[in-house]
Amino acid sequence: MAAPDTVPVPRLAWAACADGFECATARVPLDHHDPHGAGIDLAVIRHPAQDRAHRIGSLFYNPGGPAAAGTTALPMMLGQFPEEVRRRFDIVSFDPRGTGGSAPVQCFDDPADEQALLAGPAAGYPEGADQQHAWADAYQRLARQCAARNPDLLAHISTANVARDMDLLRRAVGDRQLSYLGTSYGSYLGATYANLFPGRVRAMVLDSAPDPVAWSTGRGDQAATTGALLRNGSDVATARVLDAFLDQCGQAGPQTCAFSAGTAAATRARYGELLQRLRTRPVAFNGGTFTAGSAVEATIIALYATNPVAKLPIGWTVLGATLQGLWSATDASATETAPLPPVLRQSPDQALAVVCSDSANPPAAADWPALAEHARTRSGETGPYFAWADERCADWPARDRDRYDGPWDRRTSAPILVVANTGDPAMPYEGSRAMARSLARARLLTVDGYGHTVLANPSDCAAEHETRYLTDGVLPAPGTVCAPTKPPFSG
Repeated sequence: MAAPDTVPVPRLAWAACADGFECATARVPLDHHDPHGAGIDLAVIRHPAQDRAHRIGSLFYNPGGPAAAGTTALPMMLGQFPEEVRRRFDIVSFDPRGTGGSAPVQCFDDPADEQALLAGPAAGYPEGADQQHAWADAYQRLARQCAARNPDLLAHISTANVARDMDLLRRAVGDRQLSYLGTSYGSYLGATYANLFPGRVRAMVLDSAPDPVAWSTGRGDQAATTGALLRNGSDVATARVLDAFLDQCGQAGPQTCAFSAGTAAATRARYGELLQRLRTRPVAFNGGTFTAGSAVEATIIALYATNPVAKLPIGWTVLGATLQGLWSATDASATETAPLPPVLRQSPDQALAVVCSDSANPPAAADWPALAEHARTRSGETGPYFAWADERCADWPARDRDRYDGPWDRRTSAPILVVANTGDPAMPYEGSRAMARSLARARLLTVDGYGHTVLANPSDCAAEHETRYLTDGVLPAPGTVCAPTKPPFSG
């Protein structure tokens, strides 16, 4: 179901809210089937076009997550947008429903109560039957608590409903068609919009996309046997990039990468030994406690991360320093007797509300330990992390009846540009290839580099192609491959 044109268009009263930005609140229906019923407020932000005389319109931006707040991400990422795009578009973002300042899902009145619940399961992922049972029990209890505290909202939190909200915002800013840039999960939002509203696409850049079928339902009986992240191959992509990091760290030497053991092989072995040390004895480091599972989690987060404010590519140098710090902590831990600090967990409420209502996942009765072992077999140490991340949806109480599960090939009014790094650790390059094949009119632009999303790991070449496409509708030639501006360990 697409949002009908009879749904009231939100009125946006823009007001200055940060340096160079304006904010507004948009009222949209909780249930798009009932446009005049209960409503929710969306937090919206924009950066006005710098060249008002040559302004094209609004470019909507979603940073991914899922559940990343656009009102926070846009000020951080604005400098990553090509200069000509910033000059000629109002760049608009918003907190998707259920996140940030837009009717956020909150499963506990007191965050300390959630921290107490999440202190039960192992950090990163569980190992052994006792930890696995504690993990499943904690996330089952979390799901029940979320349902009890957000009974109406959880049934209307899907990507499709966010796409319907975005179409109302498009109308609110006065654009006849949508111009859009979505990164990571935001590319799935874009693909959903394109298939719900195929005639309303002016230009759309999908940066680092999942395979839309794998993300939503899987193929055949996959939904009953494999979770969304494993179907998407996120574990495989992360393992591939971790191997590349360890190899290049080893070759770069300790002056460039602190964790280097002098060669690629020795650095890979050192990483394996670090995890084994942490399995034997967790350590205190940087104010937290690290186990093998939490060290893997920290590795994954660092592989995904960039520093857009400092305009630094790929967090590999930071990861090298972190791993070396952990290595030193394991050397010193034998003489330490002080109790380890508690592990603080980031609340998963809002991300789970989207993923678990949007994507089909195996039930609690599935053999999750076997899935984790299968993932370890194909992806090494990173595999179980993704299997148990999927398990958090096993008892989720709601799926949105208005979610969109395809088809993905409705012919859009304009072609779509899919952009991807070959070495993306979160959304594998194969997913972007599958997205480009799935859409009716799409072109794939490849960047032969590392990092999660091209926007956060800049390529001057890709930026030029994106600018021409967004401003003039000109696609790059088929098969175009760009280089990153700053490869790993380039300073």
